[in-house]
Amino acid sequence: MTQWLRQNWFLVGLLAAVLLAWLFTEPGARGGLLRSETTTRLGVILIFFFQGLTLSLSSLKSGLMQWRLHLFVQVFIFLIIPLAAIGLILSSSTILPDDLQTGFFFLAVLPTTIATSVAYTFMTNGNVAGAVFNSSLANVAGIFITPLWVSIWLQAGGIELPLRSLILDISMLLLAPLLVGQALRPMVWQKADACKKHFSIISSLIILFIVYAAFCNSWQDGIWLKEGTAAAVLAGAGSIIFLVCVLALVLLGIRTVRFNHSNAMAALFCAPQKTMAAGVPMANIIFEFHPGLGLILLPLIFYHLFQLLVGGVMVSRINASRR
Repeated sequence: MTQWLRQNWFLVGLLAAVLLAWLFTEPGARGGLLRSETTTRLGVILIFFFQGLTLSLSSLKSGLMQWRLHLFVQVFIFLIIPLAAIGLILSSSTILPDDLQTGFFFLAVLPTTIATSVAYTFMTNGNVAGAVFNSSLANVAGIFITPLWVSIWLQAGGIELPLRSLILDISMLLLAPLLVGQALRPMVWQKADACKKHFSIISSLIILFIVYAAFCNSWQDGIWLKEGTAAAVLAGAGSIIFLVCVLALVLLGIRTVRFNHSNAMAALFCAPQKTMAAGVPMANIIFEFHPGLGLILLPLIFYHLFQLLVGGVMVSRINASRR
């Protein structure tokens, strides 16, 4: 049990953050003791500063020329998966509340993970340089593409999003600290790489605090009294269905383009995954004053859990089949 908790402490922390938001709502809500409207923004800046500080340009350069893999992964992340999400949302619009529909679409337009996709690619003898390049490129591109997609989605529902000011806000909170970290990296790269695990833990703790604050605001605004546990059940079931559909599309795409094993593994673990490290801070900025932020985050939380579990099973089965 101790070993399991060490390996899965972040998932346990997500559940704890939601429970604490229910038990102790006032401190984490807007205007509360923890001043979450300010501290969450400072946390976002710190997360992306750490990402810039630990992002290796040499790894990016080594994967630069593999354009077929890059095109496949980026098109899946920012075009095919969002379009698939629209189809699934429209087909279930009668049972999904509006905030959950927005949550699933927001999940669909997020970039991929960095650490997990690279780790799973490495564990299956895949193209690690290609995975590093694509996950890093997607996270930088997502700073602009994700809010653009969300703006289109909300405008289709009759909600106007101030896109220019939003992208400027996201650039200041996400892109600027990432570039500052990248500018400082040549001077401190050895220490930064040595502290990479510590940076990851601090970033994870910040994400847990942002989730806690989002659910505090949702409890305070009475969203959960209206939606109840049915929203959580729908989000969980919908996340499983969505992940299965996305994996099926990615596997079909890999077979169609006939990647070798190395590139196939990079595509398999980069294209379908969605980042919580960038997703939670970005949602906190885009939906800062939205009372349903807690509901909007639910699909991402469930999807993150399921992609980790399914990814681990896939790694084991792929390695077993190659022995």
